[in-house]
Amino acid sequence: MQLDPPTMLTLSIALAAAAALYLAVEWRSIRESSLLFWSAGFATITVGSTLALLRGSGFLLIGIWFANGLLVTAHWFFLLGVARFTQVRLSRAWYLLFLAWLAMLLLPEEPSWSKVMLLVNSLLVAVLTLRASFLLRPHGRSLSVGAVQLRYVLLVHGLFYVVKAMTAVVPNTLIDLAAFRGEIIQISLVEGAMAIMLIALSMTGTERYRREKQIARLAARDPLTAMYNRRALEVRAPRLFAQVSTARPGALLLIDIDNFKLVNDLYGHTAGDRLLVTLSEMIRSALPEGALAARLGGDEFVILLREASSERVVALGSALRDQFHKTASQTFTTPEPVTLSIGANLFDHPPASLAALIEQGDAALYESKRSGRDSIRLVDRTLASDEPLRKTPVN
Repeated sequence: MQLDPPTMLTLSIALAAAAALYLAVEWRSIRESSLLFWSAGFATITVGSTLALLRGSGFLLIGIWFANGLLVTAHWFFLLGVARFTQVRLSRAWYLLFLAWLAMLLLPEEPSWSKVMLLVNSLLVAVLTLRASFLLRPHGRSLSVGAVQLRYVLLVHGLFYVVKAMTAVVPNTLIDLAAFRGEIIQISLVEGAMAIMLIALSMTGTERYRREKQIARLAARDPLTAMYNRRALEVRAPRLFAQVSTARPGALLLIDIDNFKLVNDLYGHTAGDRLLVTLSEMIRSALPEGALAARLGGDEFVILLREASSERVVALGSALRDQFHKTASQTFTTPEPVTLSIGANLFDHPPASLAALIEQGDAALYESKRSGRDSIRLVDRTLASDEPLRKTPVN
């Protein structure tokens, strides 16, 4: 197959249309705005390439400058998509630059302007593409393989247009923009088809990675409170346990809501859910740096602390109890107070497992419940304790 301009334009139309359709279908599934902008970019390339192909075949439906202007528009959409993906807000200068280019398209079409328009067109595509590549630099966090590929594909694509802009002003350059003849045009068409394919593959890989990360994140979270679930805690707890030593004890706090059933019975399960969310927000706001928290299920929550002490555990538990009791009593009137019971363990050796540590915390929680509720039962299992096993009730 001969790689003449009509063939390359037809190939570009097919690739861009397929990419636009695929990204649009993906957007309907996951509603990521970056996908919508990227789909719009490929759709714009499809329209522009179709108009250019018709013009090259003798159907002068529209000026060639407008067809090339659509190429700039497509790369503008690509930049907007990358900005949404990286959550970066573009300055107003980028919007003004695009509006200035649209105004230039209203100028009368003259053959003498061919190289000038090609120069401006190429520089605008280069600037937009290089800016998008710059936004994809890792900012203190790793990027997916697709995002890294997209960054470098855009970088090479932008540099190609810089070279294209420079060659457009070289004297005696073989170029006929209106008829799609000349070495620069032919090379540009080949590069454009390759860029469409590589950019589309990189974009889909980028969003696929983000979706997989999102699915993994949702699988690790409790759907009601957005806290870690037990499975996620089991994955993350060993790292905290590895830091535990006699000099830096760890602690577990097992938290249970007293008389929670009364809220559900008197005010409905929706009210009970609101109370659980309220407690989760309290825990998150009080959580020290490096600590972990999770909802185990029902009205039971757990906190894992590093570099803990009995004073620190009691202070944290008491603060949560006081804050929760105040909020619950103001929101719900119940025959018996809705409070918190807490069972806590202080340990200076990594436990056999998270399940074993929770079991010990559950025993302390039972003691707290049996002693009248609304209290903390702390079991000190560290070597620094005065007794082999010291239990500290705090009302």
